[in-house]
Amino acid sequence: MVFNKIKNILMGKALSLQDQGLAQRMSLIAFFAWVGLGADGMSSSCYGPEQAYLALQGHSHLSIFVAIASALTVFIISASYSQIIELFPQGGGGYLVASRLLSPNVGMVSGCALLIDYLLTIAISLASGTDALFSFLPLEWQSHKVAFCAGSILLLTFLNMRGVKESVLPLVPIFLIFIITHVFMIIYAIYIHINTVPALIASTQNDIHQTYQQIGLAGMIFLILKSYSIGAGTYTGIEAVSNGLPILREPRVKTGKRTMLYMSVSLAFTVLGLMLAYLIYDVGSQPGKTLNAVLFETISGHWGGGGQAFVYVSLLAEAFILFVAAQSGFLGGPRVLANMAIDRWFPTRFASLSDRLVTQKGVLLMGAGALITVLATQASVKYLVVLYSINVFVTFSLSQLGMVRYWWGVRREMRDWLGRISINSISLVLTTFILVAVVILKFHEGGWVTMLITGSLIVLAVVIKRHYLETAKQLRRLNNLVQAAYVSVQDNGQPAPVKPSLDSNSKTAVLVVNGFNGLGLHTLFNVIRLFSKEFKNFVFVQVGVVDAGNYKGAEDVKSLQQKVSQDIERYVRFMNAQNCYAESLTLTGTDVIDEVEKISPSLVQRLPGVVFFGGQIVFEKETFLTRWLHNYTVFSLQRRLYNYGIPFMVMPIRV
Repeated sequence: MVFNKIKNILMGKALSLQDQGLAQRMSLIAFFAWVGLGADGMSSSCYGPEQAYLALQGHSHLSIFVAIASALTVFIISASYSQIIELFPQGGGGYLVASRLLSPNVGMVSGCALLIDYLLTIAISLASGTDALFSFLPLEWQSHKVAFCAGSILLLTFLNMRGVKESVLPLVPIFLIFIITHVFMIIYAIYIHINTVPALIASTQNDIHQTYQQIGLAGMIFLILKSYSIGAGTYTGIEAVSNGLPILREPRVKTGKRTMLYMSVSLAFTVLGLMLAYLIYDVGSQPGKTLNAVLFETISGHWGGGGQAFVYVSLLAEAFILFVAAQSGFLGGPRVLANMAIDRWFPTRFASLSDRLVTQKGVLLMGAGALITVLATQASVKYLVVLYSINVFVTFSLSQLGMVRYWWGVRREMRDWLGRISINSISLVLTTFILVAVVILKFHEGGWVTMLITGSLIVLAVVIKRHYLETAKQLRRLNNLVQAAYVSVQDNGQPAPVKPSLDSNSKTAVLVVNGFNGLGLHTLFNVIRLFSKEFKNFVFVQVGVVDAGNYKGAEDVKSLQQKVSQDIERYVRFMNAQNCYAESLTLTGTDVIDEVEKISPSLVQRLPGVVFFGGQIVFEKETFLTRWLHNYTVFSLQRRLYNYGIPFMVMPIRV
């Protein structure tokens, strides 16, 4: 088909789940993970240190304390998340940590906060990058900023639809240019002033003494803490590695900890170095320029034309690193959404994988959400920063609280529990302080909007969960059929019933089932009750659906295939006991409809009078919620098979 050819060109060809080396090739080594997941943290150095420095309100000499505290905080939070990586080697983001170590409901709150944070990561990174890029362009171009930012979101969404590695590789050169230029500027700024360090220390001591006389010790402490909390955006992105652990190369724990080390060292060095450079050069804000721009122009002022070119390259790298930072939102957001969908907090379709083994619906949702946010705020970084600054610390605090509780619970079983609990306890105190401070300082500036949106998402998750639980409760009534049928298919040491031969004079019923359960048996019994004289041949088709919850590699696919084969063989044994010909057909893939469509023509050719059947839950009251949360696969499959002229009957099951 033309559509499939175009799709393969744009998105890439479908990947084979049976490929033994597929998971290895799709995964990221520590270096690429540092680029894809660490760019969020590194990009915060474009605005985090600046916000902290300016918050000192002219008392720039106090920045030395803020810089040291910020660097130490980076290392402490990183060390605490390295422990999370060890404890949750399959992925230990804030949602899973809080769910398993505190409670599912607390985990849901953490997950909702994290989802909004990732969405805003995309929006603010691209908006800030657009601002930086357009600062080099004529003023009349400013009217195109929102459109450019929106187009950037669409481009990154497309890249992520192709796959993880495909979306990271094009960003590597940009990331490296940013690292090289900024490390060089920081080292150069400090090196050429190395002889003036004693004078700088003496001057700083004198300034601190004067500030003490002006505002007192309490005032100094308040100003330092305010600056420290205002610059809290510096620490965002550190959790991305533990959230994105499933996409890392085996051994994941080793790769994750190495990525975390790369991230923490590079971020702490950049933040500390920039704030020291601000202090050394006594930079101040200038209209239309960032502090980094002012700093770099000051440093390179005597370099001539080459210096100006270097500044442009450095600032362009800053602009583009912010575009790279948006990638962490596309990598982490869909993963969190998939985990929550598996636990039924959100529609299960968000756990589905595309044929490129990407959580495609999650990528689309994050892209659409970021696009709406950018359009609603007109890509205003000033407004987006306020929205962005709260949610990540909700997740930080809950994750650290869960880890502290865990280490306390196993203190009698682990010798090194005290050191481990100390790291998470210190991190808990720091992140909780920052959370409270940011809420207080930013609430009336728009922070309430973030809290309202997150609260609304929490309410939605609760409603969805209750619906799924109520549906499961109603479906349990059908399980009596399973118990009755299971007795007849148990082995019990007895020989298997003789398999009847195919009855070519009777039609063949092909039942699409999803496990040996009440839903499948209810469908089967309805077919027997309504068409017992017409159908003596039965074929049971089951697709083992590979989603974000059960795909870690070829071995997981093999385990899924074995479980599906065991389930469907029970149907065959049951119908053989009823003196009916039966066979099974097991498939594995990411989409039930696509897999059944592939095999349906061959079944029609091979078997007499084939009619497909599928069971569909019918609710007493159809609502928007029931239509949204249940995918109605059988109806989609029915429409698809009708195109081939193959009859498909839907058997209603009222609950």
